[in-house]
Amino acid sequence: MPLRPYQSELVEQTRQAWREGYHAPCIVLGCGGGKSVIVAEIARRTTFNGKKVLFLVHRQELVQQIIRTFIRWGVDMNYCDVMMVQTAARRIKKLSKPALIITDENHHSLALSYKKIYDAFPDVLRVGVTATPVRLNGDGLGDVNDKLIIGPSTKWLIDHNCLAPYDYYAPSVADLSGLHIKMGEFVTADVEKAMIKKAVFGDVIGYYRQLANGKKAVCYCSSVKHSLATAEAFREAGINAVHIDGTTPDAERNRIVSDFRAGRITILCNVDLISEGFDVPDCECAILLRPTQSLTLYIQQSMRCMRYRQGKRAIILDHVGNYARFGMPDDDRLWSLEKRKRNIKKEAAENAEKVKQCPECYYTFGAPPPGQPCVCPHCGYVFPVKSRE
Repeated sequence: MPLRPYQSELVEQTRQAWREGYHAPCIVLGCGGGKSVIVAEIARRTTFNGKKVLFLVHRQELVQQIIRTFIRWGVDMNYCDVMMVQTAARRIKKLSKPALIITDENHHSLALSYKKIYDAFPDVLRVGVTATPVRLNGDGLGDVNDKLIIGPSTKWLIDHNCLAPYDYYAPSVADLSGLHIKMGEFVTADVEKAMIKKAVFGDVIGYYRQLANGKKAVCYCSSVKHSLATAEAFREAGINAVHIDGTTPDAERNRIVSDFRAGRITILCNVDLISEGFDVPDCECAILLRPTQSLTLYIQQSMRCMRYRQGKRAIILDHVGNYARFGMPDDDRLWSLEKRKRNIKKEAAENAEKVKQCPECYYTFGAPPPGQPCVCPHCGYVFPVKSRE
């Protein structure tokens, strides 16, 4: 298949950046925009000229997925190594020098393992791809990249049938007010304690039946224990659900994903396996049961159900208020390579102004401009106008 016009343009912008003297550009494109085929085309052109490519991923389960994509795209795998970054860092002295280093999920690349590889080949050109070029603390990627090549927005991708449109609902199912934060993220044990309750499971299943009944869904949980319990609760309610994680054997994982695509499994419960790079194109619904302070995790998980199919309308069920921390998945965001100190309270206040949640049906949507009446697009509820003193 040929690249879409915007994908070809991103490839050409990357080549132009190298010609202009940039050493390590980063391509920014939303989830489902086709980052894999963009880097496959860059790798194909490089290997076609007999030059070696080193492609870095951060998870073992992505290695074979990327290799399959590259082979399908015509990359000469005799000149391309697809490796976990940890493996490449351990074998650094045994690696032959590549002509190009490509980094998948480039927002991870500030980690020491990546820098060890970059430092070993300081004169080798690089390119990274990500949907969110930002770290958990708000820092940009200026330490490892020297230029951002920003693709079309998520709104544009939806409008041009590259991603599916979506409906977002955010009914709360648990009291998460007492959660602690450690190392910039919610403490897993706190989340698990709040979410593993019979009433919570009942509400989650009830809202699924009300808002997305029968749709194939990926459910994101806070821990393996939480994921296993959630899958069991769905099964007890007569909905076929399974748990999958990084320890699931390859053969079993392939069977589970195949059964999901065939409709024999309705709900896939996991922690964060089916997020970055893991492709489940038949997913129609994302169920968010894991609160997070990570914009990257939020975008990856909420948009996992938005792979395009004609006539499809994705459904996102956010039971943990992630929208209140980050806004809507397709909000326009200003990216930068610069470091910046994150102000979580300020971000939450700004998002509260941009997003409305219907108190009647829980439909969540972008707020209209100030001064315009606000009406729920789903049920027609009219929001009261706040009077000025």
